[in-house]
Amino acid sequence: MAKKEDRIFLEQKIETTGQKIIKIEGFFIKQFVNDLKKEFKGYNPKLFSKDLMAGLTVAAVALPLALAFGVSSGADASAGLVTAIIAGIVIGGLSGASYQISGPTGAMAAILVSLVAKYHMQGMLLAGLISGIILILMALLKIGKLVSYIPAPVITGFTSGIAIIIALGQIDNFFGTSSKGENAIAKIISYKDLGFSPNMYAVLFGVLAVVIMIVYPKKLQGIIPSSLAAIVVAVILNFIINPSADTSKVAEVGSIPRKLITDQSLILNGFDLSNVKELIMPAFSIAMLGMIESLLCGAAAGKMKGEKLNSTRELVAQGIGNIVIPLLGGVPATAAIARTSVVIKSGGKTRVASIVHSITLILSMFLLGSVMSRIPLSALAGVLMVTAFKMNDFKVIKQLFSKKLKYSELQFISTMIATVVFDLTIAIAIGVVVAMLLFILKSSELKIDIADIDDKKLGYNENRVHKKIKIVYLAGPLFFGTQEHLTNSLENIGELKAIIFSMRGVPNIDDSAIYELENIVQKFKEQGTRVLFCGVNTDVVKTMDRAGFVEKVGSDCFLWDAVTAIEKLDNEFHIEPAA
Repeated sequence: MAKKEDRIFLEQKIETTGQKIIKIEGFFIKQFVNDLKKEFKGYNPKLFSKDLMAGLTVAAVALPLALAFGVSSGADASAGLVTAIIAGIVIGGLSGASYQISGPTGAMAAILVSLVAKYHMQGMLLAGLISGIILILMALLKIGKLVSYIPAPVITGFTSGIAIIIALGQIDNFFGTSSKGENAIAKIISYKDLGFSPNMYAVLFGVLAVVIMIVYPKKLQGIIPSSLAAIVVAVILNFIINPSADTSKVAEVGSIPRKLITDQSLILNGFDLSNVKELIMPAFSIAMLGMIESLLCGAAAGKMKGEKLNSTRELVAQGIGNIVIPLLGGVPATAAIARTSVVIKSGGKTRVASIVHSITLILSMFLLGSVMSRIPLSALAGVLMVTAFKMNDFKVIKQLFSKKLKYSELQFISTMIATVVFDLTIAIAIGVVVAMLLFILKSSELKIDIADIDDKKLGYNENRVHKKIKIVYLAGPLFFGTQEHLTNSLENIGELKAIIFSMRGVPNIDDSAIYELENIVQKFKEQGTRVLFCGVNTDVVKTMDRAGFVEKVGSDCFLWDAVTAIEKLDNEFHIEPAA
């Protein structure tokens, strides 16, 4: 009987859950359709022409980056290209805003390269697919709101850490060397055993790409991006120096298949579930990065365009995209601020620009595949190194250090180091924990200011009695962590007729601090010093009363403000105001 009741309860629970999911799906689709109607209201050939030009422009930016990030992720150039194409259509089409351009990114490549080294391509692709499922669950649970709780210095430190990883990860391709290891640091250490013998041809192309991107005129960026210009020059030079594709001279991108399904795809190779448990945490890291990058990109770009991002739908779009992309052999994708800002600045009006950018990349794959295959890897490495350098938000970093914001500096440095040494999830966790601890420490500071009575402000003649009265202004919490600071501050105060503790700036107090105050009051009483308290807020008085402190000191010792306390002392000491 019990089993039957359990079965009925379980069936009802499943039915209720299913109904909730259907309601969520219905609401999501309805809201998406309404937003599309609003986005495309009054859409005409003139607006399409703007989307077309913006899509073509962003494709010129995306092409070299897609190839470079595909290689730097541990996959290949074609995987990066497939990612950019599918992300532009699927994620761009379902996105939480009209302006988001998604694809392979440097931050994602930085964490994928170690994953490929450990679990090979099939493991990385499966982790990417799982991350897509996690992103959809995050959307349903509305976890995206948590991104707003990550402090700015933590995000800046994380970005700088990723930039370091990208730059270090390109050393092999830039110099034409080889190394071993699952991450950038391990590879650099391996040079000690393997030796370091740079290929001069590789260095030539790498330096050429870096120089072109640095000296490239800003006014030409809108016509041909510096990264694309660097790649074009490198390819032309490679055809001249190395007409027969001699890999002994310089390593090249290699064959670009003219198809949207790579040979490594999960569709063609199936699912290897032997390491699925071990891939859960890497998948979670990928999902976390996808969420953080996409939502931060949307927030920043939304301010540029004046359009708010629907964070829940953006995570759903990222989730669906990252389920589809690994099936076709692409690497996990996320929204990219560089490409998104380009599409906005180029006049893009709707998500059609993202789709146009993908179609342009498809045409490039079929029409320019043979040319792209001759791109020197060192040239792509040079592009990525400059891109990594530009990832750093130097304006914010300069502000952190020039204004000597110690707590923010520590958050930035600790997150940056953690990002380089550990993985994304741990780095963000460390950054947030450090930020919380620093906030607690900062919020727990007790400021103490010991002042004399200003007779002129009170309308009194100068008298000796007031010179023997001090006012101690307290600001901050009084608890076990700050009580010793109060005691130490009063050690050398000298002999006084009276002392007034102004506690309007004390938000709370604990039993330990109350006990310490009892000792302080007792010590002053033994010296013949009158002790008064003023401006004590209601919650603090209640805590003091429950602890018996008010009864011991006397309720008449608690006054509204310092002026009232001084008047009380004047009455007790028979001090008359000036005539």
